[in-house]
Amino acid sequence: MSENDNLQDADGKKEVELKETTPQEESTPQVEETTEVKNENETAEDSNNESEVDADAHSEIEASNAEDAEDESNAERHEVEEKDYHSMSMQDLAEELNRLLKHHKIQTISKQVNEIKAEFNAKFGELLEEKKEEFINDGGNEIDFYYTNDTKKLFNQLYKDYKQSISAYYKEREHNLRQNLENRLAIIEEIKGLLSVEENMGSTYKTFKELQEKWRNAGPIPRDKYNNAWNTYHHHVERFYDFLHLNNDLRDMDFKHNYDQKLKIIERAEELAKDDNVNRAFRELQVLHKLWKEELGPVAKEHREEIWERFSHATKTIHDKRQAYYADLDKSYEKNLEKKEEIIAKIQAIADDKVNSHSAWQKKIKEVEALREAFFNAGKVPLKVNEATWAKFKDTVRNFNRGKNKFYKDLKKDQYENLQKKKELIKIAEENKDSDDFAVVTPLMKKIQNDWKKIGHVPRRDSDKIWKQFKNACNHYFDRMHAQRKAENQHLYDAFDKKVKLLEDLKAMELSGDNKADVENLKTRIAEWKEIGYVPQNKRYIDGKFYKAIDDAFDKLKMEKSKLEMVKFESKLENLANNDDDTRLLDNEQNFIRKKIGEVKSEITQLENNLQFFTNVDSDNPLVQDVHKNIAKYKKELETWKAKLSKLRGMYS
Repeated sequence: MSENDNLQDADGKKEVELKETTPQEESTPQVEETTEVKNENETAEDSNNESEVDADAHSEIEASNAEDAEDESNAERHEVEEKDYHSMSMQDLAEELNRLLKHHKIQTISKQVNEIKAEFNAKFGELLEEKKEEFINDGGNEIDFYYTNDTKKLFNQLYKDYKQSISAYYKEREHNLRQNLENRLAIIEEIKGLLSVEENMGSTYKTFKELQEKWRNAGPIPRDKYNNAWNTYHHHVERFYDFLHLNNDLRDMDFKHNYDQKLKIIERAEELAKDDNVNRAFRELQVLHKLWKEELGPVAKEHREEIWERFSHATKTIHDKRQAYYADLDKSYEKNLEKKEEIIAKIQAIADDKVNSHSAWQKKIKEVEALREAFFNAGKVPLKVNEATWAKFKDTVRNFNRGKNKFYKDLKKDQYENLQKKKELIKIAEENKDSDDFAVVTPLMKKIQNDWKKIGHVPRRDSDKIWKQFKNACNHYFDRMHAQRKAENQHLYDAFDKKVKLLEDLKAMELSGDNKADVENLKTRIAEWKEIGYVPQNKRYIDGKFYKAIDDAFDKLKMEKSKLEMVKFESKLENLANNDDDTRLLDNEQNFIRKKIGEVKSEITQLENNLQFFTNVDSDNPLVQDVHKNIAKYKKELETWKAKLSKLRGMYS
């Protein structure tokens, strides 16, 4: 077998084996490359080549394409933190987009930007639908509807900045790719020229290694040109090795160098196979495969099978762990799906529950808002059901909103009718507020005030305004009425002022100690009080205060109890006689005294009957003595009540 066959075997056959050990589905793992919620309004132009580059980075090993691995931004792209955009508010999403634009290279954030845009559009679309329904329910024409807010304006500007920056980046990158292609084609031509150079082999080999280094550093080229350029390069490298076999020492030295470097690659791959961070291990594995293929040539034939088996085994271990990782991730997505299905069912149950009060709807609104938040925080679901789950969620929330909007639409209708009713009452109040026919208008004004209370709520924007109109009209009328009545009864208010002064003097009065003089003084004050006369109906409470103060003053007198009782009773009779309803009150007082006389007589009779149970009534028995004392007390009390009755009868004569 020729050396050429050996080289072909080293660089071709084994690469095919690597391709077979790389799972096809690993090329574009759905978990990383898709967002959970798709915006139905998003168009194809919102995607860009950067996302394609990102996807191809995962399939580099399978596709045997090292272009993306040469792009230094590929590693940086994986270092950009991925967050749960689904749980963020629109304001948070705008702020996160702004942070990405400020702190990361534009070509490394396309995946995050597209996810953020999809989430923002979905949330704003939902808000837009709510605002549109409210607008139509308020009587607006759908063709006239327009809505935006500051958050939407900010997001649009940030996304516009992103599109401009990424467009500029790709324009420059396209230029660089074409330039790199020209450089690589020039390197191939120089390698071709080495076969016709007439100089010593050592110098030619050195030039060849320099050209290989230039090739490695030449940078990425257009994707559609890559395979052809690399195959051409590889072909002429093989031809150079065929040419090189004339100098076995240089060839063996190159084989040994390649062997040593590939052993290091294998050792690093075996370390990565033990790393628990499967994504990080997979990304570095791609770099190792690029080094194996792009930067290192073949090894001696006796080592080829051995080192490839070790490298292939480490590669398979990493791929198996990554597949297991995504299988676990899929399970977690299934659990998230269950949570979201439960949340959707709860929202549907709330929507189906019919209520007819503002407070009940407010409670339901809070419950649905909490469930919406829980839905957004539940995490991602499997890609195959993502759009269906999101659509079902939106439909359920929209169904709830329709019920809510219908209730408040009907409520607004009722409130508008209530508004018209209250405006009619305002009209009546304002038409009669200056009337002097108080006998007729006063009952009317009181009636419309009661009618106002019975009418339900009106639109909030009108509530304060119409209440002030109505209240001002009513107050205007009643203030006029009260002012006129006060003018007509000014003498009653003057009498009230005098009684207030007399009451204050009574409370401040100090007794002289001469009971007779003090009693006469109090009687004089009672007479003065009676002489002042009537006060306004709503001020008559002052009479009760005065006679209570009189009683308190009598209680301070050091007089025999029965006499004091009669003096206080006379004061009470003065108060009763001073009342408009004196006859009725005096009759009540007479009936009360007669009742008390009967009760006291009954007590005396009972005590006298008790004495019959004692054999010796004149004994010194303490019980007998207590009975006699009580009989004497009740007889004295009976005399007082009889005197009160006699005094009261004298007022009728």
